Amino acid sequence: MKHILRASALALTLATSGFVAAHASVPLPVAQQASGIPTLAPVLKKITPAVVGISIKSRPDSNALQRRPRDARPAAVDQQARAAGSGVITDARQGLVITNNHVIEHAEEITVRLADGRELAGKLVAGDPDTDIAVIKIPAENLTAIPIGDSDQIEVGDFVLAIGNPFQIGQTVTSGIVSGLNRTNVGIEQYEDFIQTDAALYPGHSGGALVNLGGDLIGINTAFMGASNSNPGIGFAIPINMVRVVVDHILETGDVRRGKLGITFDDPTPALVREFKLTTTPTAPIITKVDPGSPADLAGLKAGDVVTDLAGAPVRDTSQLRSRLGLLWVGDAAELTVMRNGKPTVIRTTITDPPRARAK
Repeated sequence: MKHILRASALALTLATSGFVAAHASVPLPVAQQASGIPTLAPVLKKITPAVVGISIKSRPDSNALQRRPRDARPAAVDQQARAAGSGVITDARQGLVITNNHVIEHAEEITVRLADGRELAGKLVAGDPDTDIAVIKIPAENLTAIPIGDSDQIEVGDFVLAIGNPFQIGQTVTSGIVSGLNRTNVGIEQYEDFIQTDAALYPGHSGGALVNLGGDLIGINTAFMGASNSNPGIGFAIPINMVRVVVDHILETGDVRRGKLGITFDDPTPALVREFKLTTTPTAPIITKVDPGSPADLAGLKAGDVVTDLAGAPVRDTSQLRSRLGLLWVGDAAELTVMRNGKPTVIRTTITDPPRARAK
């Protein structure tokens, strides 16, 4: 049976500091020491100070670690009131730490353990359950930030390193390659666009760093697939470009204000092609409904339109369109290209607040 397992874990009493255990699942191109011995140490020395351990204290009745994926497959989490995960310092001057929302979502207290052994109180700025991203702030005292990469530039086959704090035994490094991109059907978040890797992820890696061999952060580790807490061979990370969109919005507004376009859409099927009298079978999503009075309606989108581009980038399928629409905030401009009557049409609109339910 296939399971999606959260890479978060029980805070073990075995916690140590500064321990780095290398696990190589594939041969890696590495630097040479003066002695001629291959090593990744020069890269790791630059970036490991920016990867932290995170523990929380939650309410005993909060079931903090019992969150399951949306498809109800069992998650590898511990049913205790003290959890463990990882995080990444992305701004040393402001003391900003990025982690997974599921690591801290029920926290009453957050403790951040630095690679040098210091323990600092963390304050939640805001979290977004729909993308599983959260921002924590710690005192900005002699911190090291990790360089930020560009996840749009990575390719399947690129070598990567995963760094985190599994089981709170101490900082741990695993290695592998990017084994897949744009995974939108994993079924654990509302908005998904995961990097898939065979770098081993374990409970406690959640919120840790996925980096390229230049030491640039390209993703935030969040889950792995398998039947137990042993290395299952398939891990998932949120691309850093997606993380940046959410984090920038949180820092700007202090919250997550996801807007509404007002369309329902589906992947093309023969039935939909017949229903909307399309002359050819498209590959992109078909709009099946437009909410009256919504931004989509006011801008002129229609049922039967085929969405081929959003913000100038091609749209592959409904999962990708849903994820990209989920990164549009209240007040953002949205430009879509749709095929209508066999011709491309550009539609421009502005995202608005979704309507609130009326109090009864």
